[in-house]
Amino acid sequence: MKTTVIIGSGFSSLASACYMAKAGYKVTVLEKNEQLGGRASMMEIDGYKFDMGPSWYWMPDIFERFFADFGKKVSDYYELEKLSPAYRVVFGENDYIDIEDTPEKIIATFERIEPGSGKHLKKFMDEAQENYRIAMQDLVYNPGLSLLELVSVESAKRLNLFVKNISEQVRKEIKNPKLRSILEFPVLFLGAKPNKTPAFYNFMNHADFGLGTWYPKGGFNAVALGMVKLAKELGVEFHVNEEVIGIDYENNQAKKIRTQNGVYEADVFISGADYAHTEKLLNGNRNYSEEYWQKKTFAPSSFLYYVAFNRKVNHLLHHNLFFDTDFEAHAKEIYDTKELPKQPLFYANFSSKTDDSLCEEGKEVGFFLIPVAVDLEDNEEIHEKYFQLILDRIKKCTGEDLSDAIVFKKSFGVKDFKERYHSCRGNAYGLANTLLQTSVLRPTIKNKKLKNFFYTGQLTVPGPGVPPALISGKVVTDYILKNTKS
Repeated sequence: MKTTVIIGSGFSSLASACYMAKAGYKVTVLEKNEQLGGRASMMEIDGYKFDMGPSWYWMPDIFERFFADFGKKVSDYYELEKLSPAYRVVFGENDYIDIEDTPEKIIATFERIEPGSGKHLKKFMDEAQENYRIAMQDLVYNPGLSLLELVSVESAKRLNLFVKNISEQVRKEIKNPKLRSILEFPVLFLGAKPNKTPAFYNFMNHADFGLGTWYPKGGFNAVALGMVKLAKELGVEFHVNEEVIGIDYENNQAKKIRTQNGVYEADVFISGADYAHTEKLLNGNRNYSEEYWQKKTFAPSSFLYYVAFNRKVNHLLHHNLFFDTDFEAHAKEIYDTKELPKQPLFYANFSSKTDDSLCEEGKEVGFFLIPVAVDLEDNEEIHEKYFQLILDRIKKCTGEDLSDAIVFKKSFGVKDFKERYHSCRGNAYGLANTLLQTSVLRPTIKNKKLKNFFYTGQLTVPGPGVPPALISGKVVTDYILKNTKS
């Protein structure tokens, strides 16, 4: 039996592990931290449970497709609930828009706010749905090794959408600034400014409005544990607290991986850990220099806050976006000036409004996120300053003072991303999906010098986000099985 060692246990690694095990490989997964799931870890303190990372469950079809590859269904491993409303966007004092759970309701909302915008949104969404179909069928499952992968009759018809950007497309017909910001919001998941993101990526608007926002019972950690369960059923072996400290090679082949606890040999090696960090362990066999990574456009890092409340939070939903400040000014601080934001947008999540298993009845768990530039220096004093800003803005916009309800809070910042995940430059989401970082222009899935060493995850194809991570695990495994047969 051939053997595979996989570094890391995030979503791309878990997907790779399952596919390699299904193909008959003996698979071992090595995880640096104390629990499996990568960034989808669970923090539990005094009966309060917090997802540490991903919290938006979009593109449910990708998860179904993954489990179907093993003759399984999502419902075999975790329970989903569609959120209605999906989320709330707050624009100021008692000023918000709730995004409903069907395209028809959302179109009606747009039409009510800006008469005439409904028909434009319908046309926009029809195009977004078609782009989603093309992306999921023809593009994202390619290995990103040739420009020819992008060439098809369907993609050729849409070349103009790679030249235009999201902002141009959205603002052509929609004039209301609030509606514009809602349509531009999903590209935050792609980690780039709307005016730098190709218009083709409006397929994320179909993921948002068309497919809806879901919640996995138990949080995103339940998704990761579901994949771990499937992997174990397939024979995968897992080891936690096993940080990789060295990779040995001989004659253009990786031979063994060294951790602080032992040595692991294999026929094939896959790293789902941070790509740039893995390269540091390869010495002269790296694909890219340090300068290469410094020049790349990264999606944001984040200031995260995990907060326990001794009572329920009123006036807000499960998912809430605070767009009560200047979106463009905040984006400029992230991507252009790369400085601490003055009046940042932020995200507030109260998943216990949907899931009573996360804390005791009558209490609430809160998760807050502020996107910030990578490579920022941060500390507890800075974290505290921005947390107070969040509380002040919630109070101003909703009238509710949450400061007296806090049991405890934990913060997590740029430095923590670097320390816990070896995240390159402290990024939270990966590389931005700009035109010059799409497909073949992203870091390659294969090591150019070691024939049996490969990469998966958010810094390679197809890009950032949990569904792309699942796809990335399949992409690298398909390539390995096709090109490394004995």
